[in-house]
Amino acid sequence: MAAKATTAAAPADEATDEQEAQPKSRLKLPSLKVMIIGAVALLVVVAGGGGAYVMFSGKKAAGETKAAAPMTKPVAFLDLPDVLVNLASPGGDRTHYLKLKIVLEVPEQTMIPQIQPLMPRVMDTFQTYLRELRPSDLEGSAGLYRLKEELTRRVNAAIEPARINAVLFKELLVQ
Repeated sequence: MAAKATTAAAPADEATDEQEAQPKSRLKLPSLKVMIIGAVALLVVVAGGGGAYVMFSGKKAAGETKAAAPMTKPVAFLDLPDVLVNLASPGGDRTHYLKLKIVLEVPEQTMIPQIQPLMPRVMDTFQTYLRELRPSDLEGSAGLYRLKEELTRRVNAAIEPARINAVLFKELLVQ
């Protein structure tokens, strides 16, 4: 009987070894399935969220679009006479000249008749400021930006209480 017990125990040991081997392989397969299902679920959620975003933030009704668009007034432009000045030359170098063609951006067309009588004052402020500049002051885009801002400030001071939006350069030549 003891021999029968040992032979019976041997097949039981083999069966447990097979059972232990099977769950290990089954553990890998379900985790891969879970990862794939999770990725698909995540993709569905992201696609649904993107679709909802496009649907709700897309085109608005025609009445809403017209109400949201601000009514902008067209600006007007005022050409100034050409300005030709000699620049300051600190070291006795040759004389440098600056030629400008300037346009003023005015918020409304109705302001142009208010500015026209004050043009001698505007041109005087340009002349006195531009004669103090050196050629090195006008180098690069930063120099031109500073020049534009300073001329805008001086024009606004000369035509006060009226105001302009900007000074625009049509032509700028340093010789």
